[in-house]
Amino acid sequence: MSGPEITRIDQAVAAAADAANFWAESKAGLRIQLLNGLAEALEQHQVELIAIADEETGLGTVRLNGEVARTAFQLRGFADAVESGTPYAVVDDPAIAGAPPTGRPHLTRVRQALGPVAMFSASNFPFAFSVLGGDTASALAAGCPVVVKAHSGHPRLSRAVHEVALGVLAAQGLPAGLLGLVEGASRAAGVHLVQHPKIAAVAFTGSYQGGTALWTVANERARPIPFFGELGSINPLLALPEILEHDGEHLAKSLAASITLGCGQFCTSPGVIVLFKHPASEHFIEQFAAALQPLSTHRMLTPSMRRGFDDGIARLQLAPAARPLLQPHTDTDGPAPRLFEVDAQAFIEDAHLREEIFGPVAVVLKVTSVAQAIDVLHAIGGSLTATLWGFEQASDDNRALIRAARQVAGRVLFSGVPTGVAVTAAQQHGGPWPASTQPQSTSVGYAALERFLRPVALQDAPAWLLDE
Repeated sequence: MSGPEITRIDQAVAAAADAANFWAESKAGLRIQLLNGLAEALEQHQVELIAIADEETGLGTVRLNGEVARTAFQLRGFADAVESGTPYAVVDDPAIAGAPPTGRPHLTRVRQALGPVAMFSASNFPFAFSVLGGDTASALAAGCPVVVKAHSGHPRLSRAVHEVALGVLAAQGLPAGLLGLVEGASRAAGVHLVQHPKIAAVAFTGSYQGGTALWTVANERARPIPFFGELGSINPLLALPEILEHDGEHLAKSLAASITLGCGQFCTSPGVIVLFKHPASEHFIEQFAAALQPLSTHRMLTPSMRRGFDDGIARLQLAPAARPLLQPHTDTDGPAPRLFEVDAQAFIEDAHLREEIFGPVAVVLKVTSVAQAIDVLHAIGGSLTATLWGFEQASDDNRALIRAARQVAGRVLFSGVPTGVAVTAAQQHGGPWPASTQPQSTSVGYAALERFLRPVALQDAPAWLLDE
């Protein structure tokens, strides 16, 4: 990492630190004005920003227009959360005279903004998980300045969106340090940002390898800081034979579309399909392979992602426990979809077979019992999602499978596919390790701002303080 890179990071963090107390103590109206202003500005510059984004990522204007709409929607949604008083929520216990435990002092539980947040942009969502994405919106709503680490997959877009944001800050008379931007593809740049003593928390969306490296750095600091990392997931989908018998063709097409959506570059892409050994499952596999085989994809976001996909496919091709289920067509702009069957017991026993392959690929497992299906889920461990098809009837087996899914996943679906994450108050986008580093938190939905607030109890506080 060069000296100028270090200087730019230090300058951005210093500016964020200078603005931290002001923003932590800011009233709701100021935060609402900023969040709504950012949403409006993003929409005003949508055409030129999408042109840059499409050139850098190849995601296509339809997908990118939808992503801008989502990004503006969640900015306004966090403004609504501020207006409802979420960051300012207070729990007040009046004093009771007498000796403990009946008697007590006056206690007021408030929320304190953590301070400057280092936010690492994601490659696969150049708007919704980048400069003005959910992490930035939730941190600003909570009262924290943000220093964005731009992703090397879309640097021009990151700079352009940041310029739009700086225009809003200037027009509203707010410090530019509320939203900083730093670049640098090296891991050293990210490490320096996380190690900076004035950074109070980290929000990360990306690979397991990169995320765990930075998580380790955050915990090795003299004063460790919260690291909210979303590290990817293989998202198991389990389907019972009964639903496949009466709706297999439709479900096969839906699943094929989900796996190839965005060239498979979604953290919620269903990568493991668990079926029970049954004639309906065999027929569904044929339908699924037929639906998947002709689909085409666009180029992957970065050359390194394509290399990672090709390496993962090569690993499966060499694995004795795996066999291909379709003959892929010739690659065009993007990789041809791939589908493999993997022996279920080997999958349970061999961690290498459970490694995420980021791209349009899935593996099918055929289990012989509910117990083995549960073993598969437990072997996968933490996952952002688990999808269960055909669980409309109550039974002990269904309860046991649902229990296992809830133990390993942050979101359990009973219909549809996991790609597509609604931005709502009830959403949970996270999960036990290795899906995320903080499974009790979410990076999508309005509860996300709670990551950047720390509870403080004020005991017998003066009235003027409580009135401010």
